Amino acid sequence: MEFTYEQVAIFAQQSGLVYFFLIFCFIIAYAVWPKNKEKFDHASRIPFEED
Repeated sequence: MEFTYEQVAIFAQQSGLVYFFLIFCFIIAYAVWPKNKEKFDHASRIPFEED
């Protein structure tokens, strides 16, 4: 079975979309995970801390 350039390009585009969507979902889940709240709260206060 031979694949044309267009078929390979479409497959690469679709699989890349799925791949980056899954990465995006993982990042969002990590950011809103309750266990990480304290870490992100501390990081948000760093600019206001005295040296």
